[in-house]
Amino acid sequence: MTAPSTFGLSSEARNLHWLLTNLVEEVPGIQSVAVVSSDGLLLLSSDPGRNAGAREALEARPTGPRGSSADLATIVSGIGSLTIGAARLMESGPVKHTMVAMDEGSLFVMSISDGSLLGVHGAADCDMSVVAYHMALFVGRAGHVMTPELRSELRQSLEAESTGSAR
Repeated sequence: MTAPSTFGLSSEARNLHWLLTNLVEEVPGIQSVAVVSSDGLLLLSSDPGRNAGAREALEARPTGPRGSSADLATIVSGIGSLTIGAARLMESGPVKHTMVAMDEGSLFVMSISDGSLLGVHGAADCDMSVVAYHMALFVGRAGHVMTPELRSELRQSLEAESTGSAR
C-alpha cells in the first residue's frame, strides 16, 4: 500500500485499505491498483513492489509504464474522463467499466458510485474476466462508503505519507 500504516484512520478508511490489499494479493496478474476521485486525485493505491509477479514484470520490462501510483492515477483519470465524454455524446448512459487489452498488459477502469474510479493495471496473461469480477466486488463493497469525508481523509493520508517519505 502507498500508505502502509492505517493507524489513526477511520474504520471505513482501514476497510478500504484492507479491500485493496486483498484485491492485489488475491487476484493473479494484478500489477497495481489506484482509486481516483472524480476530480482526478489519487485516493488509494497499491504498491506494485508488494506483488512478486509485478516486481518481476517491472524488472523484466524497463520501458513503458513503471506502475507508479501517480502514473496509474493519471491514466485512469484520463480514460475515465474520455469514456464519460463519449457516453454523453452517444447518449448511452453512465459508463460502468472500460477494458483495454494490450500486447504486454491490460488496463481496467470501473466506476465507483460517487464518481470515483477504480483502475487496475494487469499483466498480459491475466484472466480479464476474473479481474473484472473482483473489481466489481470491490466497487460493490466500497462504493457505499465513499463519502466526501472519506475521500478527504484518504487524500490527507496520502499527502501525509508522501511528505513523511520526502523528508
